[in-house]
Amino acid sequence: MTAFNYAKAQKFMATCALAALALNSTPAAAAVQGSQGSTSTGSVSINASVPNRVRISGLDDISLLNLDPSVDASSNQDVCVWSNTSTRGYSITASGSGSGNAFTLASGASTVPYSVEWAGNVGQANGTALVAGAAETGLTSTATHQLCSSGPAGSASLIVKLASADLSAMQAGQTYTGTLTLLVQPE
Repeated sequence: MTAFNYAKAQKFMATCALAALALNSTPAAAAVQGSQGSTSTGSVSINASVPNRVRISGLDDISLLNLDPSVDASSNQDVCVWSNTSTRGYSITASGSGSGNAFTLASGASTVPYSVEWAGNVGQANGTALVAGAAETGLTSTATHQLCSSGPAGSASLIVKLASADLSAMQAGQTYTGTLTLLVQPE
C-alpha cells in the first residue's frame, strides 16, 4: 500500500483550482504580432472608459430689487445639468450662506429667509422645495451636451422665492445679499 503524500495532494489541488479558474475566465484580448514576410500585419485591442461625471451651467445671478412687500416675489431661470451616467441621473444639494447653510439674505445683522425649488424641466415657476444641505435624488437630465450648446438649451429650472411676510420685515433702502451654492452629483 502506498503512503499518503500530503505535499503532492496539496500541489494537485492547487493545480486543479488554477485549471478551474482558467476555464471560467473570459479570455483577454491580446495584441497580435505580425509575421515576417513581404508585408506584416499586427493588431491591438483598444479599450476606453470614463467615470461618472456631471456638470451644472447656465446659472445667472439673481436680482430682486425694489419689490412690493405686499406680494410674494420669485425668480426662475433655466439651467443646464448634464450627466453621463447610463440613466443620466443626478442629485442636487442646495446650501445657503446663512448659519448652518440656511437660505437667508443678510444686511448687517438683519436676515430674511428665502426658499429654493428645483424642477426637472425648463420654463417652470414652481418645483420641488429643496432643504438646505439635503440632497434631492432621483433626478434625470435631458441634456445631451455638458453645456447645453447643442440639443436642449436647458434641462432644469431653478426657482428662488421670497414670501411677502419676509419682504415686509426688510428695512427699506438696504440691499440684502446671500450666496446659493448648488452641488450636483451623478447617480
